[in-house]
This record gives sequence, structure tokens and C-alpha cells, in this order.
Amino acid sequence: MYCLSSCSNTRYLQNGQKLYTGSKLEIEKSPEITANESKDLKEQMEELLRPVPNSSFLGMRIKLYIYNKTKTDKTTGIKHWLNQKFGEPPVLVSDVNLAKNSEVLQGYLQNNSYFQAGVNGSLDTTAKKGSAVYNILAGPSYHIASVSFPKGKDSLRSAINKATRRSILRKGKKYNLDDIKNERVRIDNRLKNKGFYFFSPENLLVKVDSTVGKHQVDMDMIVKPETPDRARKIYTIDSIFIYPGYSLRDTGRHKSIMEHYGWYNVVDPHHTIKPYAFKNTVLLHPGDTYSRQLHNNSINRMINLGPYKFVKNKFVQHEEDSAKLDVYYYLTPYKGKSLQLELQGRTTSANFMGSQININWKNRNAFKGAEAFTIGLFGSTDLQMGGSTKGNNVYQGGIKTGITWPRFISPFNFKSDNAYIPHTNLTLGYSINRRVKLYTLNSFTGSFGYEWRENAKRSHQLNLINITYVNPTGVSAAYADSVKHSQNPTLAHVIDKQFTFGPSYSYTVTNTAQSYKRNTYYYNAAIDLSANLYGLISGANADKGHIKELFGQPFNQYVKIENEFRYFRRISRKSKLAARLMAGVGIPYGNSTILPYSKQFFIGGSNSLRGFRARSLGPGTYNVADAYAGSDFFPDQSGDIKIEGTVEYRPHIFGFMEGAVFTDFGNIWLFNANDGQPGGVFNGQFLNQMAADVGVGLRFDLTVLILRLDLGMPIRKPWLPKGDRWVFDQIDFGSNSWRKDNLIFNIAIGYPF
Repeated sequence: MYCLSSCSNTRYLQNGQKLYTGSKLEIEKSPEITANESKDLKEQMEELLRPVPNSSFLGMRIKLYIYNKTKTDKTTGIKHWLNQKFGEPPVLVSDVNLAKNSEVLQGYLQNNSYFQAGVNGSLDTTAKKGSAVYNILAGPSYHIASVSFPKGKDSLRSAINKATRRSILRKGKKYNLDDIKNERVRIDNRLKNKGFYFFSPENLLVKVDSTVGKHQVDMDMIVKPETPDRARKIYTIDSIFIYPGYSLRDTGRHKSIMEHYGWYNVVDPHHTIKPYAFKNTVLLHPGDTYSRQLHNNSINRMINLGPYKFVKNKFVQHEEDSAKLDVYYYLTPYKGKSLQLELQGRTTSANFMGSQININWKNRNAFKGAEAFTIGLFGSTDLQMGGSTKGNNVYQGGIKTGITWPRFISPFNFKSDNAYIPHTNLTLGYSINRRVKLYTLNSFTGSFGYEWRENAKRSHQLNLINITYVNPTGVSAAYADSVKHSQNPTLAHVIDKQFTFGPSYSYTVTNTAQSYKRNTYYYNAAIDLSANLYGLISGANADKGHIKELFGQPFNQYVKIENEFRYFRRISRKSKLAARLMAGVGIPYGNSTILPYSKQFFIGGSNSLRGFRARSLGPGTYNVADAYAGSDFFPDQSGDIKIEGTVEYRPHIFGFMEGAVFTDFGNIWLFNANDGQPGGVFNGQFLNQMAADVGVGLRFDLTVLILRLDLGMPIRKPWLPKGDRWVFDQIDFGSNSWRKDNLIFNIAIGYPF
């Protein structure tokens, strides 16, 4: 195979051409540079070298091989498409500019404290291939001996000195040109929030003296003498104007038809939106000192308002040479209404193949207050293609409506000046789930609550009320008979009526949007309550047979808590390590002895333990396959407690293809024991009742979606006797029956987390 990618590729080269295979950086060993410093420098400098050699996987230059095999003079056809879409032309040794690369590397080192660095490049070639070698003498690194900032009592110098309390430039730190640039930008940002609208980072100059000895530098920051007067002034806000229907055709300001509201003016000749809609977006006020942060937050809020796709602004001096600014916001709206159609396909490890259609209609400014009104319709089919339950197909359909207000609708006055608008949400929905030959579930849902963000990392969602009512109908005689004769209460629990009502709260903190970081994380905690106060007042006690009702319906009473933590570590530019740990517990009490079925936990499947069939695992050491051997019914297994974790390595293979090597572990348990599921209750032996699997996968980044293929197999089966639960010794890839029972193939859209 190596010859396939190497010899076969070089045979296409013309006389005198050599395939460029990459570069090697050799940093001369020195007591002045540690091994870790040398390693870090190599990683950083390798990304600066040009050209980049042809991509390879396990030594095979697959994209180059495709290019060579599909090369054609035609501009149409499958060969041309493969060549242009998946091929990669050869990178040649003649494309390498040693002098330029050496200059770039030397400049990088000097900008990162190695003032005495030297770089010499050379080529190492054979008849058909060649690489570049760069010998580097880094020399000693220079550190900061002292830093001084502008002195003086005028407003500008005083503001700069106050802004230096968290300076990036500190005594003892390595010299770094980027730190100097970033410090100028940081100070400029602080000044912009203090009213210095016309100041810029270029008005600051840092003088560096490297002659002080002992490989140290003195730094002196000054305000350039040629800095204009207006950059030295503090500006305040005078008047604010908003144009909600702006387009490029507009050339005038139309102030004669503006409408004054509160502290701002709205110019909207067609009355497309009510002026109060901007109450939460305009954070600057007349008389305020100009603040870039409040200005940027206002822009973000106007975009997050919903009806507008573009927002631009302009600051104009109120009068010539004055220290006052007029603010103009120009908002370009979306089309008021939109219709979206989605088609989906899926398959599961439970032998289901399905499709779904979603139709979503949205009005972005339903009542002229930036309210978003949505109606969503969906329908799906899941056909069971094999197994003993073949023909038990699932058909679903439903409607969901919602209204979102870009503000808190509350008797209390909440104020914030960050970049995010709080929202109030009202939703109502109905869905029907029909399992052929078994039963039909009718579900009614409703909620009212709030969502808001503290900052880019932290967000909250509080629903004052969540209501769910599930009413089973159309239960087949065969299913009813199975429930009657079954010892497993799961079959009956699926078709129990469910009535839940109460608040819920969710808190999320994440920095995954900061993709440049090597380590990123995601954490979510949620609590869901139902009928807690009403159940207490009514004296509900299911254990004593005191089942209470509301509106003629028994209600569910519980507390449910969930936690999920994800961790991502970037190992290389395109490869990462991903890990997830989830833990949840639902405590039924009062009017309930078990969580309602729709609120229970499930485990197994394409986004869970991928070496086990969907919802087939647990609870505890209970095994549904043994209990229902030869039966037509294999009920989904559910529990009140869940622990689940995953560790996954995601290497980049080439182009749009990514690989995965993973292991999953976890299980579910019952809070209260029942005779129908022996071994299912949570106890002190829960760690010994964990299931585990391993597997490999592929991910295809198709731009509009990520197609995921995973193949998993169990390595620990909790239902087996103690001491026999690890099943490494049973692995037999040559056995057809073992493969059928243990290899689980999952097709899914998107990453598992």
C-alpha cells in the first residue's frame, strides 16, 4: 500500500521534478533553551512553512493518488469531478523557497525574544523526492527588565495609567512582539470605554532598549507627539437615531418624520415596528460618556432582536469641533415571514429505518414588537426491518407553536447591559405516536418561561411552568394481554397516563465557541420539578394508596436533576480528544413511585453506548433479552437514575474525512425496586454494574451536515455473573453468530456530543 501512494505517485512526475515530502526543523541544543521550549517552537514554526506538502494518511498520499489517476483534459464528467473535488496536485521541491522560509522562521524567533537567532535552510533529495531541512540556532531569550507608561495629569495620560493595572507587559516576562501589539489594543479598548472615541492603537509607541545587558530589555510606552487633538478628547452622546427599515437605496436621514421615544428617536415612515421594541437594545443615553462596550452590546442586541439581518452604525460630531456625538443605527430587515422545509433520514441499532419531514413557518415581527411567532409541523415514519418484532412500525406527527418576546414579561424590572437580550417564551404543542400493533400515545405540552445570558459563556433558562399530559389510546389486545401476563412493569408503564406540571431550571457554562483554545469545556445542570407543592398540600402518598387528582387526573410528583460535562482537548491542528460524563437522578415521591415514562432515562444507541442496541440496556443487572426470549415484545428499558460516560479520539484522516476511536460506559437504575426487573434498583454495587463498549468510526463533513458511521461492540455486560462481566475472552470476529449479537453498526447525523 505504501508503494501505491509513493511509487505510483512519483511515476507521474515529469523529468527533473521531485515530490516535496515535507520539512524538518533542527534546533541546536543549548543550555539556554529547554527541551519543552524547543518542542513548542517547532510546533509553532512548522505552521509557518510554505508550501504545505501533499496530505497523507498512514504514509499514503491518497488525495494525490486520486489526482493522478483521474487527471484528464476534459472539463466535465466524473473523472474531472473526482479530480477537482477530491484530488490534490503534487507539491514539488521546486516550489520551496528556502531563503524566504528561513527569513520567516528567523523573524518569528526574533519577534518571540530570540534576538540572536539564525536559520539556515537546505534540501535533502533523492531521484524523485525531496525534503527541506532548517538548522536553527535560537540563542538566548530576552526578558523584560522594566516597563514605563506615559506620565502626566491630562485626561488621556491619566486614563492610560489607570488602564495599565492589568498590563500584558510585565517585568520578568519574555519579550514578545505580539504582546506589545495586544497591549496597545488592550489600552485602546479601555480608553474607548472612557470616551476617547477617536483614539487608536497606532497613537501609542513602545520603545525597546535591548542594550541593558543580561539578555534583558527596557520598554517605554509613549503617546506619539503627532496624535491629533480630537484623539485626546473625551466624547459624550448627544442624540440617538434608529432607522428600522433601512436599505441601500436610502440616502436621506428623514429627521422630519422621526418619532421620539424615551431617550432615542425612531425614523420609520412605514411604521414597520413599534418604537418601544428598541427599549432593551439602545444602551447608550444622551449625556453618557461614549463607551465602545455599550455601543457593541447595543449592536449585538439589535441583531439578536430578530427581525434584522444587518445593523450598521455611524457616529457624527454633533457640531464641528464639539465633544458630542450623534449616533445613527441603520437596520436592514429580513423578510417578515419565512417557510422552511427539512427532510431527514435515519437508522437505529434496533432495526428501525426512518424518515422525517419538518415544515416550519416563522413571523419575525408578529405584533410589531419584534415578537417571533412560529408554527412547526412534523411527520415521521420508522419501519422495523428485521428481528422478531418486524412490522411494529412507528408513525409520529404533531404541531408545535410558540411566541418569543425579546424582553422579560414580568412584574419585576430586570436590567442588564450585556450583549444579549433576555427572552420570554410561550410554547404549546401536540404530538401523536402510533406504534403499529401495540398502542397510540397522544401528548399535549405547554410551557412559559425565560431565557437569558450573563455573558458569552453562561446562560440560564427558567420555565415557570411546564405542563405535559400523555393519554394512551388504541392499545391492542395483544399488547394488553402481554401486559397482563408479563412480570415486567415496563410494558404497563409505557401506556400509563402522565400528567406533570411545575417549574424547571437549566444552567449552562461553556467556552467551546473559543475554538482557538487547546482545552475547551461544556457543563449543563438542570432541575425539573412536578407537583411538589400541590402534592404536599393535598397529602398525596402513593405508598399508602392515597392517590390524588387534579382536574380529574392523577398527577406525577418528582424531583429530577441532571448534570452533563464535556471536555475537548486539541491534540493537533485538526485532531482532538473528546470526553463526556453525565449523571442524572429522578426521585419519585408522594403521588408517584416511579418517574413518568417520558421523564425517565434511557441508555444505548447511536448517541449513547454505541456497542449496545438503542434503549436495550439495564436497569442494573436486568437483561430484557433473557426475560423476553421468544417473545414478540422487547420493551425499551428505562430508569430513574443514569450514569454515562464516553472518551473519544477524533483524528483527522484527510480532507472531509475524520476518524474516531471510542469507549463508552454507563447504565441506568430504578429508584424503587420491583419484582419484575430483578437487579434493577440502584445500590452500593453500581460501579460493578457498569456496561462498557469500544468501537471505531468515520465522520464525513459534507458541509451541510456531518454523516457519522460508528461500529461498536460490548466489552462488559452487567447482566452476567460477577467475575464474568468483562467479555474480552469471548471476542470472536470469525464467528457469524458472535458478530450478529455483538457488532452494532450506527448511522447518525452529527457528532454524538
